[in-house]
Amino acid sequence: MENLIARRAFPSSYIFMDTAFLLLFLFLLLWKRKYMTVIVGIVMGIVYMAVDYGIFHLLLGTRSIEGGNLFWVLLWMSMSYGFTNFVWIWLWFSKDRNLFEWSLLILSWWFCCPLLSSLLGGNMIVIERTTGAYHSYMAAILIIGYIALIIWNLNERNIKINIPWILAIGILVQAGWETGLLIGGIRSAGLSAGESLKTLIVNSLLETNLGIPYAYAIFIKLTASFTEELKKRKTPLSWRERIAENNGERIGRSGGT
Repeated sequence: MENLIARRAFPSSYIFMDTAFLLLFLFLLLWKRKYMTVIVGIVMGIVYMAVDYGIFHLLLGTRSIEGGNLFWVLLWMSMSYGFTNFVWIWLWFSKDRNLFEWSLLILSWWFCCPLLSSLLGGNMIVIERTTGAYHSYMAAILIIGYIALIIWNLNERNIKINIPWILAIGILVQAGWETGLLIGGIRSAGLSAGESLKTLIVNSLLETNLGIPYAYAIFIKLTASFTEELKKRKTPLSWRERIAENNGERIGRSGGT
């Protein structure tokens, strides 16, 4: 695939403001007893760091930075977007009763933080990643996951996975922060409008979305045996029973406290 450039340019104050937001977000999740969701977010932040620094930088050499320390900036980025993305995904999977409020909080911050950080300023950091070298492998991971979901549905007469629902989650979560950063002038800074739009579309379809089928399988497995507060369910469910239960849940009436 032709190389796509994913570039961000932001003042150092952006990092400090976003870190403060993450701490507030973590407090709110713990206050609402979203213990499983918090653990998933932290684990995925670590996974993002392992992929971004270990694979994209050390193995493939596709990362570069100006004005900052690559390790520490990537650690913040991985924990910020790895944590926030997968917390939001988990809340969507569980159809949390406060999903609108959580979504508004996340999206409004992604939009407002770039604008607010421009007031405080600081040392400018430019971090860049070329993506064409490995998008083929990411596409393979994506198609394998969705083929598995499709085969499940073809084999099932009654208990089907709601593929349009989880596909929409996979695309919209990535598109949400890509768009917020693009509007705020951080994502794809210095690139043409066409290059920026192409990067937004490809990344939204591919990057977070590739992990959604696997994340959904983990969600079903964990929530079949444990509650959000990490208590064992009195009667653990089978895969089919938990999928059926999740299909019957509705936003605003289930999945939250």
